[in-house]
Amino acid sequence: MSCAFDLGHYRELLDAAAAGGYRFAGFERDPEPGDLLVRHDVDLSLDAALAMGELEAAAGARTTYLLMTRSVFYNLASGEGERAIARLRELGHAVGLHAVFPHVDLDERFDPVVAWHNPEPPFMHEPIAGAANPMASPWFSPDHYRSDSNQHWRSGCPHQALGRAELEWLQLLIHPEIWVYEGSTMRETMHSLLDAERERRLAQLADDKIDLT
Repeated sequence: MSCAFDLGHYRELLDAAAAGGYRFAGFERDPEPGDLLVRHDVDLSLDAALAMGELEAAAGARTTYLLMTRSVFYNLASGEGERAIARLRELGHAVGLHAVFPHVDLDERFDPVVAWHNPEPPFMHEPIAGAANPMASPWFSPDHYRSDSNQHWRSGCPHQALGRAELEWLQLLIHPEIWVYEGSTMRETMHSLLDAERERRLAQLADDKIDLT
């Protein structure tokens, strides 16, 4: 089994969790033995989030998507953003807020879960009034946390540990764009994302009746 950052291996990771007897959980209660809390910080691409959400639903996985209200890459107030939220909920996933410190734009679109974008140590693990902070107690501890940030597992890919039920419980941070767009390095993956974004923008221009002839 290759630990590539692609959807094929992500499905293998989900299957390993099922083989290990883990159950998918959210941030509405304290973690319990056997819980797998999968969290997606959606930094760059709603299309990537939807592709991953569809795969997870087919695998019987319920996860938590954290979306930004202050992103320079996508707009939740657009029709595209509204459809993305609706579809993620149709698939059974939770939708929380990926916030830019110190702003907590928590409204009726979101479940009460807030994770900071590019958090700094002074506030990263602090409680947030009225919402769960996945990086605060009881949902976070270094021994129960794995992240794929910048296409690098700092403690190794967790699929083997999950398949062998070696972890009491785990919070898993997954960035969809890393897995949906091709690339063996973060640079290559981001270029793949930009290529896809160009095609998406061309389609949007055509929909807006822009003459590209």
